[in-house]
Amino acid sequence: MENKPFLYQDHVQSDWVDYNGHMNDAAYAKVFSLAVDSLICFIGLDAEARNHYAYTIYTLETHLSYLQEANKDEALDVTVQLIDVDQKRLHVFFTMKNTSGDVIATSEQMLMGMDTKQERPAAFPASVAETIETIWNEDKQLESPKQVGRRIGIKR
Repeated sequence: MENKPFLYQDHVQSDWVDYNGHMNDAAYAKVFSLAVDSLICFIGLDAEARNHYAYTIYTLETHLSYLQEANKDEALDVTVQLIDVDQKRLHVFFTMKNTSGDVIATSEQMLMGMDTKQERPAAFPASVAETIETIWNEDKQLESPKQVGRRIGIKR
């Protein structure tokens, strides 16, 4: 595993800007989806490894929080914190920041490892599990972000 923490970087592309003049809500989801792809490679499941192990990761659930607007060409940094793990699942929390370091969106997700030959959930390959364990040993000591586990509802 790399010695540096996970970081996905992108920018607000012009076709992501909507009629309100800032990044469309679907584009936030796209950036987080691209961050998942990057995370999958980061933990050792690049295209070659996915083919070798006949293994991939699916997204089961996502909860997005939109906190601030992002504008055309603005740089975006996405980090991840593991909230929980088991032999085939990752409960992750992505944080998107702008160039000023402000948190502009978060995405809590449940990811599941899949055996692509059997099309069934399966335990992470050993080398991937080791990388995940290394990250988990750091992240499990962190405070859980306030958006984790939130539910949608009108407060009365």
